[in-house]
Amino acid sequence: MKSAFLYVRVSTDEQKKTGYSLIEQEVRLVQYCEINRIKVRGIFREDFSAKDFNRPEWIKLIKTIKENKRRPPENILFLNWDRFSRNIECAYQTLGILKKLNVRAMAINQPIDSNSPDSIVLLAINLSMSEAENSRRGKNCSDGMRRARKMGRWPGKAPVGYINITGSDGRKFILPKQPEASHVKWSFEQMAKGIYTMTQVRKMANNNGFHCSRNNFWKVLHNPMYCGIVVVPANKTDDMLLVKGVHEPLISESLFSKVQCITRITQ
Repeated sequence: MKSAFLYVRVSTDEQKKTGYSLIEQEVRLVQYCEINRIKVRGIFREDFSAKDFNRPEWIKLIKTIKENKRRPPENILFLNWDRFSRNIECAYQTLGILKKLNVRAMAINQPIDSNSPDSIVLLAINLSMSEAENSRRGKNCSDGMRRARKMGRWPGKAPVGYINITGSDGRKFILPKQPEASHVKWSFEQMAKGIYTMTQVRKMANNNGFHCSRNNFWKVLHNPMYCGIVVVPANKTDDMLLVKGVHEPLISESLFSKVQCITRITQ
């Protein structure tokens, strides 16, 4: 190997939870090339998920390789196979594409001798471990969000009319955000009168400064969290639950129920 492109990748989530760093990966790859007298032809830094290969820097890397029509065999170096992909099906498809381009992909911490029959097994193990880890993270995230909802907390991005806040103890919660919160309450009140359609109320709200798309406006009027109730979705083992939220409601439960009755009738 005389030259290689370096590919470093981290997702925002990984950077926060596992300490992965683009700089750390880059330094180790450059050191590897210096020790092995490999010329670095370019460094591509990615801050993107590895669920597929529709990543800006990866696309740019492949485009760079393809632009050299008379190129010799190329090499792409990365730290571990999970930097390459966390989806085994996509990984094999991309490796096939790279092979047609006369490009070899290699993880310096998990090297595989392509001339050895055992390489097929080792590659499968490394790629499957990456996907398994990704699935495990997804399940842990889903379980964590479900636990939060059971406690009456709203996980994730705050809905329209609220803002995400982190307390001094590190706990996250949501608070009403003005003027959006007042617009939401006003919209519920107008719908409850039973004399306007949802489209009419949305247009009036827009004229008052509440800019909300048709789909999002529908979601707002059908979301019980605005009256202080958090929905815990059903899963394979548990039924759906309705939990009293710890956040400040914008409307009463009776107002929310009245709007639901009116929207069902008008639909």
